[in-house]
Amino acid sequence: MSGNPFETALVTLREASEIAGIDKDVVRILSVPKRIFEFTIPMKMDDGRLEIFTAYRVHYNDALGQVKNGTRFVPDLDLDTVKALGFWMTIKHAVGGIPAGGGKGGIRVDPGKLSEDELERLTRAFIRKLPMKGAWVDIPGADIGTSAKTQAWMLDEYEEIMGFHSPAAINDKPADVSGTLGSAEATGTGVFHITMEAVRDAGISPGAAVAIQGFGSVGSVAAQLLHQEGFKVVAVGDIYGGIYSKDGIDVPGLLEYVDRTGKVPGFPGGERVSNQELLELDCDILIPAAVQSVITSDNAARVKARLVIEAANGPVTPEGDKILQEMGVHIVPDVLANCGSAIVCSFERIQGLTDDYWDLERVMARLKERMAKAYNETTAAAAKRNTSLRNAAWINALEKLSRAIKARGWV
Repeated sequence: MSGNPFETALVTLREASEIAGIDKDVVRILSVPKRIFEFTIPMKMDDGRLEIFTAYRVHYNDALGQVKNGTRFVPDLDLDTVKALGFWMTIKHAVGGIPAGGGKGGIRVDPGKLSEDELERLTRAFIRKLPMKGAWVDIPGADIGTSAKTQAWMLDEYEEIMGFHSPAAINDKPADVSGTLGSAEATGTGVFHITMEAVRDAGISPGAAVAIQGFGSVGSVAAQLLHQEGFKVVAVGDIYGGIYSKDGIDVPGLLEYVDRTGKVPGFPGGERVSNQELLELDCDILIPAAVQSVITSDNAARVKARLVIEAANGPVTPEGDKILQEMGVHIVPDVLANCGSAIVCSFERIQGLTDDYWDLERVMARLKERMAKAYNETTAAAAKRNTSLRNAAWINALEKLSRAIKARGWV
C-alpha cells in the first residue's frame, strides 16, 4: 500500500473523518472520484511514426465549486496517481479557503523526448479531446512536465474551439496572455511562508540547517527565500542526484549553475549524495519537494530532521508518518504546505473573470495572508482535537466539504 498514492489519501480520509465524526455517507462520496476520463491521443510524430498516448482527467469532487488544477506530462502517469492528486487538490482548496473542487490530469509521456512541435501538437490535442472544460467547469493548470508555455497553447486551443476569449479557462498562463504575476513561484513562496510559521512553533531559529529534495520550481524558490532569510541550506537534490555541504550551499551560485547545466550534481563546494541519502542527512528542516512516497516505513526511522515540510504531494506514506510522529518529528502536511499555487490559481481565475489584473506586490501580499490564515486555522484545529497537523488540516477541509455536500442534498 505504501507506494499507492490514492491508498495513502484514503487512509488519511478515514482517520481524519473518524476523529471529526464526519457523516459516513459523506465519507463514501469522498472515497471515490465524481468523474474519471481516460482517453487516447493518436499523433503522428515528426518522423512520420504514429504514437498513441494515454491521457487522464479526474474531477474528484465539485461540492465547493468548479474543479481545477494541474496537468502532468510524465512517462509513468497512472490513474491511481491522478485520482490521488485530484483528491489532494479537493482537500487543498478547502484548506486554502478556495471555492473550488479538485481536478487533476495529464498524459503518459516523456516530454523531454518530444520536439517543440510534437509537444505543442500533443498539448493542443489534449484540450481538444478533453470532454469537459471551461472557466465554470474544469480549469487545467500546470504541473510536472507542463509550464506556462503549454498552458498558453491550451488557452489558445480552447479559445479557437469556443470562438471567443476566455482567459479564466486555463490556469498558470504567462502574464502576456492574461495570466497572473507570481504564478511560477507561488508554490515555493507558499512553502517558505509555511516554513516560517512552523519554525516558530517548533522552536527552530533562523540559521538552522535545511535539506531540500527537489530543485524545480518549488524547491528552488523555497531554497532561495530561506537562504535570504538566513537559513543554511546544506543539501539539495534533483532527479540526477544531490549535493551536501555541512557549511551550507551557495544557493545563488547553485541557481546559476542549474540554469546553465540543467542539473544539481557537479556544483562545486559540495559532496555528491543520493536522493535517498539526502532524506537521512543531519539537518533541522527537511523539505521533500519532488515526488510522492519517498519517506516510508523503510527509511522514516533514519530521518534526523526535527521538522518536515511536505512541499511535494504525498511524500510521506501513512506508515512513514506514524514512525515520524512517534519520533516527535513536527510534520506540516502537503495539503497545507504546498497550497500556494492553488491560492494563486484562484487569484488568476478572479483576474481573468473580472479583467482586473493585479501587480506582483498585491499577489504576494495576499498569498502570504492566505497561507498564514490556513496555517493558523490548522494549528487551532490540531490543538482543539489534540491531533496532528495532517489530521487537523483534513478535518477542517472535510467539515467544509460535508456542509457543502449536505446543503446540495447529496446525502
